[in-house]
Amino acid sequence: MPVAGPPGGDPLPTDNAERSRIIEAAYRCLADSNGGGVSVNGILTAAGLSTRAFYRHFDSKDGLLLAMFRRDSGLVHDELTAVAATAPDAREALRRWIEGYLGLTAEPYRCRILTLASDELLRTSGYAAERARAAHHHRTAIAELLARGRRDGTLPLADPEPDARTILAALSGWFQSLMLGTSETTAESATAELTAFVFRALGARP
Repeated sequence: MPVAGPPGGDPLPTDNAERSRIIEAAYRCLADSNGGGVSVNGILTAAGLSTRAFYRHFDSKDGLLLAMFRRDSGLVHDELTAVAATAPDAREALRRWIEGYLGLTAEPYRCRILTLASDELLRTSGYAAERARAAHHHRTAIAELLARGRRDGTLPLADPEPDARTILAALSGWFQSLMLGTSETTAESATAELTAFVFRALGARP
């Protein structure tokens, strides 16, 4: 709920609403610039907020861009984990995880992913560390699914830690080619091909 503003004035946005307005405006500005540079002033103009509002939430433009990446990568991780958690066994959980990950290359997610892969963000100080952190979370999630598969017998040959690294590397390769449009296949076909290979390697029962 908005907090009360000055008498006779409009309500002030809550901190979370204000922060979200800035982030969504930054996405629009990055998309409009086709991945080129954006300024804090341009973002605030698009958001309809003041410089003071910006610095209530972010210490710099780099801080904003990293927060955008952190928020969306966290949402992706949470969604993939939730989808996998509803599977009846580890084999199906892993298939759903791979399907969800590669599904990010299709609309409506594709545009958002391309924006987060813009040169502006890639040049941001701290981006490499944030990307490594996100990869670590994905790798850990896959390793947990593989360990579950060892326990329930659906992935009997799994060696969770090294196999998780290999699966994530393969996923990243497919993801990159699908995003760049260098692959003639679809996300659905890539999912089927990769899961078939992974299941054979891990001794999954048919």
